[in-house]
Amino acid sequence: MMLTVNGLNINYKISGSGDRYAVILQGWGTGLKVYDSVAAAFPEGYKVVQFDLPGFGESDEPPEPWDVDGFTDFFIALISELGIKKTSLIGHSYGGRMIIKLSARKDLPFEVEKIVLIDSAGVLPVRTLKQKIKIRQYKMIKKIFDLRLFYALFPELVDDWRMRQGSEDYRRATPVMRQCLVKAVNEDLTPLLDGIPWECLLIWGDKDTATPMRDAHIMEERIKNSGLVVFQGCGHYSFLEDPDRFRSVIRAFFNI
Repeated sequence: MMLTVNGLNINYKISGSGDRYAVILQGWGTGLKVYDSVAAAFPEGYKVVQFDLPGFGESDEPPEPWDVDGFTDFFIALISELGIKKTSLIGHSYGGRMIIKLSARKDLPFEVEKIVLIDSAGVLPVRTLKQKIKIRQYKMIKKIFDLRLFYALFPELVDDWRMRQGSEDYRRATPVMRQCLVKAVNEDLTPLLDGIPWECLLIWGDKDTATPMRDAHIMEERIKNSGLVVFQGCGHYSFLEDPDRFRSVIRAFFNI
C-alpha cells in the first residue's frame, strides 16, 4: 500500500490484528519485505507496521540529503498519519539510530512502550592508525578530484575513482542517499544512550562486522533498562540467520 507523508509516497503494510502496535524501522538500503520474519514473530494481539523509508524500496527519495534527525522527523509524521498513539519500536541497524534519536525528543505525539535494537548502528567505530591514514589520503585526493578543471580534463578517471570508494551501501546509493549515509555514519549517538527511558532488548550477532559486539556491550552498559541476547554464529542480519530463536526471544520479551 502507498501512503503520502509530507508530500512523499511511502510504501507500507500492516499485518496482524489487535489493539497493540509494533513498528519496524529498517536497516540502511533494505526493503520492507526483509522484515517479514520480524513481523511474523508477533502473534495475535499485535498490528505490525512495516514501511520503506524515503529513498529505500518503493518509497520516494527525500527532496534533499537528510541527516538522522531528518529521517526521525519523517518517522514522527508517519506515525501521526497512521493515527498510532502507542507502539513498541523495533530497529535494525540504521533503524536503531532513529530510535536512539527519538529517545532525546521531547513531547512525542505517541507513547513508546518497549524497544528492540537489532545489530543497531549509532556507535562510532574505533579507527586504527592505518584507517586514519587512509581517510586522510582519501580527503586529499577528493579535494583534487572535486576541482572542476581536473574533472573536465579527466572525467573517466574521476568517475572510476569515486565508484571504488566507500562501502557497498555507499556505491549503490544515489547521490542524495550517499550524502544521507555520510551524515549518519559520521554522527556518534553514544551520548544519547544514557537517556533512553524505555525498556530495551538488544539482539546481536556475534559475527557482526558492520556493528560489532563492542557496540552491543557499550549499549548494554549505557542503556539503563536493557538486556542483551547474543546470537552465536550470526552476522548483521541475526534475525534472518536464526529466525526460530529470534521468534522465541521476541515473544519472551513481550511477555507472550
